[in-house]
Amino acid sequence: PHRDDLKILINNKIVSIASELGSRRYQEKYKLILTTTSDKAEFISAFSCMRRKLMKLRGFEKIAKYAEVDFKMPERKTQKSAGYDFCLPEDVVLEPGKLQLVPTGVKAYMQDGEYLGMHIRSSMAVKKHIMLVNNVGIIDADYYNNADNEGHIMLALLNTGDEALALPKGECVAQGIFYNYLVADGDEDIAKNVRGGGFGSTSK
Repeated sequence: PHRDDLKILINNKIVSIASELGSRRYQEKYKLILTTTSDKAEFISAFSCMRRKLMKLRGFEKIAKYAEVDFKMPERKTQKSAGYDFCLPEDVVLEPGKLQLVPTGVKAYMQDGEYLGMHIRSSMAVKKHIMLVNNVGIIDADYYNNADNEGHIMLALLNTGDEALALPKGECVAQGIFYNYLVADGDEDIAKNVRGGGFGSTSK
């Protein structure tokens, strides 16, 4: 296509994305793309870069209750780590043999067709005898910002030891891994509910 046609195409895309995000300020911010690129490849590269900046794909945010609490957000520790370490936003004491829902202060957003799997860190399981009672916690995409608890990720922890265990603020106890999932044939023909709450809401 002619460069002017590409200008029009990308300008329309910018307006479309900005509109979807509920803000027009990005349109002017990325007008520079239309005047500094000279060929199709550069246009495509610039537009892809813009889209990545504008569109949130997956990640983590603090819930409102913990917005002012200073704690480490989930992060990968090495270049090839699959899991994002979740660190406690406050001190916690786990009583022996007792199930406790432990707050992370965090919610996760992601794309359709994805979920966040929550796993206990191996050091917690082996050295401190802590387990997730559901083995793997599954955080669905529509759990984010649900009306019941804002999508707060809670860890269902069980201390299998004989003594109470004190976990200080900042202790990394779990890992979250983003996964893709598949659906069965005919799944699109089955009516789905809209999530209206947090824990256990998909079984109601």
